[in-house]
Amino acid sequence: MIYSKANNILLLRKSSILLKRTISGVNLWQEELSTEIKHKIEDFWKDKLPNSKYIENCNDKDKCYVLPMFPYPSGNLHMGHVRVYTISDSVARFQRMNGKNVLHPIGWDAFGLPAENAAIDRQISPQDWTKFNISQMKSQLQTLGCSFDWDREIDTSDSNYYKWTQDLFLKLYDNGLVYQKNALVNWDPVDHTVLADEQVDENGCSWRSGAKVEKKMLKQWFVRTTSFAKNLMEGLDESILQDWRDIIKLQQHWIGECNGVNFDFKICGRDDFITLWTPYPEYIDHVKFVTVSDTHYIAKDFKVMTDCQKLDLILENPFTYEKLPIFVTNEIEYLPFTNSFVGIPSVCDKARQFALERKIQFKEIQKYTNNESVENARNSICEKAKLDGIGGYWTSAKLRDWLISRQRYWGTPIPVIHCANCGTQPVPRKELPVKLPFFPFEVKRGGLHLEECEDWVNATCPKCKSKATRETDTMDTFVDSSWYFLRYIDPKNENEMFSNDKVKKISPVDLYIGGKEHAVLHLYYARFISYFLHSIGVIPEKEPFKRLLVQGMVMGRSFKVKESGKYLPPDEVEIVDAKRNKAVETKTGKPLIMAWEKMSKSKLNGVEPTDIFKEYGVDTTRLLILADVAPTSHRNWNSNTFPGIINWQKRLWLTIQNFLNHRNNPPPPIPEDIFNKHEDYMFDSRNFYIKGTSFNYYISQQLSVALSKQQGLTNSLRKMPPYIFSNSLQFERALATQIILLAPMAPHFASELWAGFLQAPNRLNNSDEIYWNKTVLEQKWPETDYNYNLELVCQVNGIDTCEIKLQRSILDHLTLNQALLLAENETSMEKVFSKRKIINSTITIHKGIKGVLNLITSKSIQDKNDIDEELLAKKQ
Repeated sequence: MIYSKANNILLLRKSSILLKRTISGVNLWQEELSTEIKHKIEDFWKDKLPNSKYIENCNDKDKCYVLPMFPYPSGNLHMGHVRVYTISDSVARFQRMNGKNVLHPIGWDAFGLPAENAAIDRQISPQDWTKFNISQMKSQLQTLGCSFDWDREIDTSDSNYYKWTQDLFLKLYDNGLVYQKNALVNWDPVDHTVLADEQVDENGCSWRSGAKVEKKMLKQWFVRTTSFAKNLMEGLDESILQDWRDIIKLQQHWIGECNGVNFDFKICGRDDFITLWTPYPEYIDHVKFVTVSDTHYIAKDFKVMTDCQKLDLILENPFTYEKLPIFVTNEIEYLPFTNSFVGIPSVCDKARQFALERKIQFKEIQKYTNNESVENARNSICEKAKLDGIGGYWTSAKLRDWLISRQRYWGTPIPVIHCANCGTQPVPRKELPVKLPFFPFEVKRGGLHLEECEDWVNATCPKCKSKATRETDTMDTFVDSSWYFLRYIDPKNENEMFSNDKVKKISPVDLYIGGKEHAVLHLYYARFISYFLHSIGVIPEKEPFKRLLVQGMVMGRSFKVKESGKYLPPDEVEIVDAKRNKAVETKTGKPLIMAWEKMSKSKLNGVEPTDIFKEYGVDTTRLLILADVAPTSHRNWNSNTFPGIINWQKRLWLTIQNFLNHRNNPPPPIPEDIFNKHEDYMFDSRNFYIKGTSFNYYISQQLSVALSKQQGLTNSLRKMPPYIFSNSLQFERALATQIILLAPMAPHFASELWAGFLQAPNRLNNSDEIYWNKTVLEQKWPETDYNYNLELVCQVNGIDTCEIKLQRSILDHLTLNQALLLAENETSMEKVFSKRKIINSTITIHKGIKGVLNLITSKSIQDKNDIDEELLAKKQ
């Protein structure tokens, strides 16, 4: 229904809707809002909040996949968890109220070294420790009021899940994207496992044990992620990616410029090879030597005595079978992040000089003379390499394949069997999952390794049926998390990873929410797996995540003794000057370093969510974590900011109290002109704050601004006299809107406010915009009225230039040509149309919110002359 401010609404004011009230709450409207009442509200509503689930085979609603990164089950939520899951829940509830078919799942990234070490310390199994932690954290998430679809819950350490992680490994294996080779790795001597480079700190110590990391040669499993490097780099330019911002640069930096090709060269006399990168794949037939730096793993096998030493080792060119010498030298200038060089003297001056100095024979060749011949030669050699399984993919010099081997117990077993007769053999799919054996637990730290389980290790070769042994390495946990978002779609499928048809209906993820610390490796591996699965026809989209919301960290105030670096708890500190970050130790008076740092137990600046729930209430905690700063910014957890949210809740509570009082005890009327003035004000306020809140809930993803817009609406409501509370249709509409806008962020509290709102007699709104017999979370999201004026923002090269006011009924259906005609008539746009060349123009309509017309222009000669004249005038 369109509500007109000019309409005579007295008849509507006299009407009422007589429906049986079925929605009730704690009904403490005579009480002042306190933490105790908040707890009663949350206890009452926690099992009554509608938890709409994703409906499969639903064709009358648009899908929306809202995915927060799943947590490692450490046993307790921290405030970072509270932030990410409050954000995701608010967005999921918002989308449901906007009529979307929402998938909002949760699970557990349960494998890994921390769980194993914690279990050993407690002398219990990692299985039991993980299950206990999951139960603890699940209870806390349910207390937080998150509307997850718990029927889709997954646990990466459950064999029903890792069976399909193993199947994914075999898919990669079948397509030549998994291999095993010797590698020089980071070895933790305490935890007895390989560490990724990112798990070694700047001092060369392990991120977990603190031990000095050693370099060790081990035969390791790799996934050939470089085979998709160029595709992954080009995919970062796809229009499907929204709000990736600086994450695109991080991904680009990680991948690097894909201006060369990797090839595998066999080491003669060994069951091993080295991977070599060259920018000249078309001339790979003409390689005459290879050099490596003294940091290369091959050099570690030899005692290098000179600045340039020829090794007693020969490589074989896989295309010509020519035998090639290897030199260890630092005389060659290696590219950044590389430690090998492919010598092709006939095309490379650096290689020519080295060959001449070392008297390495080579012949001059006829170089390719045009781009077409180069391209044909490159394509030919790369296709041959791909067919032979020895590389041939464009990648950067610095990018490395994914080392997935881990030597510890608590991980997904690699489904491979080693046979003396048949070599390495994949486990037949019918024998999946290869389950972890159970360990007896009288074990010291660093002592859980699959190789110790002899009964498990001994196996039968699937090919020749002779005695064989299982692979004892487990997979990096990044493999588990590289595809989990797909399993959510079909978590109980016992026949395949997921149904292709189901994935087609919901992928890609519409909004992925998580921390920036996962913006490189996890996103890179997840993108790689998606590109791979797309290439074999398993999923419809290459990119797994359409839109990102990278939330900032929750920071706590820390206090550190300057002299020793020891952290102190807040109760041993006296803050001298908070603004200048000055504090002293209470006992000694020693000056302290006071700073905002990421919350952690070691820094004694953490806050337990359960304590905050008890002190302030769950919904107040949710509002506090969303308030003040954008989700993408770091959030300083400071109690000085709490009163604003707490007082706002009290004002909302008082508003419902006043509403009930004035509806039950009508106040004396006010003059009609004053009444109409207030009615117009409420009409404008309702529409203004709907468009602002809706825009910031999802389009701009500025939930803190969406919250502040709601506070603005509360201020408008609180200004109204008693008669407006009791007799104004527009006030009733605005109050209903207020509660509905709040509901995704504070579902328990909003449900109670709504229950109070429904208790009021003499209802005035007889349209279909309110479902009087349903809870607040079952309401439709409020819309701006069709006769309300919205803005068409006119931009020039992305810069706002002017705004044109249009009724929503017009703006919602505005075409590009119509918008251009309107813009031409604006004074501030005259020069743009008359003196600049418009290269492109686009229009974006956010229905019921605003429109954006953007003109891309180039400066004309006349425009330049105008600027020159202005500069000359200024000089004179």
